[in-house]
Amino acid sequence: MKDEPGKDIDTLIEALYASICGPAGQERKWDQMSPLFFDRAHMIRTDVLEDGTPQAVVRDVEEYIESTAGFFDQQGFYEWEVARRTEIFGNVAHVFSTYEARFNPDDPEPFKRGINSIQLFHDGKRWWIINMLWDNERDDNPLPAKYLITE
Repeated sequence: MKDEPGKDIDTLIEALYASICGPAGQERKWDQMSPLFFDRAHMIRTDVLEDGTPQAVVRDVEEYIESTAGFFDQQGFYEWEVARRTEIFGNVAHVFSTYEARFNPDDPEPFKRGINSIQLFHDGKRWWIINMLWDNERDDNPLPAKYLITE
């Protein structure tokens, strides 16, 4: 990456997605990912249990890395942004980043889509991810058309 991640929101989001992509067994770019996050930032995966109960699994960056190691050892994973909505007020930004994920970059269809809700803070020098919360598209939770278009 030629630009320093965090100098602007575009570069930070691009570095975030690039850090987790790769073929099965390849170590992800954790040294690229960790510096994108503010100290004690949260990564929160949401899903719905079999009984229909929503849940949120809260991790810090290191816990996220540990929790995904087995999956990335066994499976290729390529996720990229397909649309974005960004709101900025002062030193605070909120990004709704719509994503698609594939097991191989040339798969014709994604195996999942969803939205990363990313809260950012600017410390006067650069942007930091403070929190990241995401949910996947499901039959009962389709992506609204407005989140498939960048504003």
